[in-house]
Amino acid sequence: MTRSGGAIKHLKRAKVFAQTKGFYGKRKNCYTQAVRAAERSMQNNFIGRKEKKRNMRQLWVTRVGIAAREQDMPYSHFIDGLVKANVQLNRKVLSELAVHEPKTFQALAELAKQSREQASLGLKGLL
Repeated sequence: MTRSGGAIKHLKRAKVFAQTKGFYGKRKNCYTQAVRAAERSMQNNFIGRKEKKRNMRQLWVTRVGIAAREQDMPYSHFIDGLVKANVQLNRKVLSELAVHEPKTFQALAELAKQSREQASLGLKGLL
């Protein structure tokens, strides 16, 4: 009795070789090494997607921090003031405002200063 399944085996291997196209040496054309290389590259892709998000948030925080320093406020006071003023803008939008619309960012900084001052006056009245 003859064995079948050659077409399925070929398609399976073709899928792996398509993933490793462009790799160096045996990693692109030796099936066992190609399987390992494809698995490893998928792991690295997963890690890279997470790192990209982390790096972008870090960039946004840095941009907002620098722009807040230009308004004579540390980053933490700026964010605290926005939270107390109930401004619901995320760090991505704040960084875009800091880069492309500095006057709008300056108005937000003034709002943050005022809300921090009001909150501190309210706490002094309670003590």
